[in-house]
Amino acid sequence: MAWDVLSIIGTIAFAVSGAIVAMEEEYDLFGVYLLGIVTAFGGGAIRNLLIGVPVSALWEQEMMFQIALIAITAVFLFPQNLLKHWNRWGNFFDAIGLSAFAIQGALFAVQLNLPISATVVAAVLTGSGGGIVRDVLAKRKPLVLRNEIYAVWAAVTGLVIGVGLVASDVSLYILFLITTALRVVSYMKKWRLPFRTLQQTEKTA
Repeated sequence: MAWDVLSIIGTIAFAVSGAIVAMEEEYDLFGVYLLGIVTAFGGGAIRNLLIGVPVSALWEQEMMFQIALIAITAVFLFPQNLLKHWNRWGNFFDAIGLSAFAIQGALFAVQLNLPISATVVAAVLTGSGGGIVRDVLAKRKPLVLRNEIYAVWAAVTGLVIGVGLVASDVSLYILFLITTALRVVSYMKKWRLPFRTLQQTEKTA
């Protein structure tokens, strides 16, 4: 049950996220649907490639594709005055998608009896892969590559599931809520990972 629920939540959240970004970049209708679908399923495709699962397995998720299309259509038809508030809620949708798909990816790796390292990688790629593809296609710097804390939460989620700290559906839902909350708080508080720059600062005369 948790697998299905989290799959639906993640699909809707990332489909909406991709559609909104496409409209921000003034893509046409086809571009909105394309970016929404790619965002919703890109992470799963990348994960499958790296852990040896045929990418064609994605086409078996007919219901998820239908859910994604409905979500994208709903967003496209939203009144413009409601979409103006996307800057406030956009990162919340992104956090939901990250958390739901990170858990889904980790569970997928566990079901295949893969090692903990693979579970963490599967969580990160499933949780952030779609967003990376979305940002690249929209010519934006991917969140996961910034000094902002983003994929770290997916990695922690994968580690928690990989070591077997959660097992029941209830514990998975709690993990989902905690991961989402941590992502939202890290964005609001502007938490950053350490970074270095090689750019030379201009000296003032």
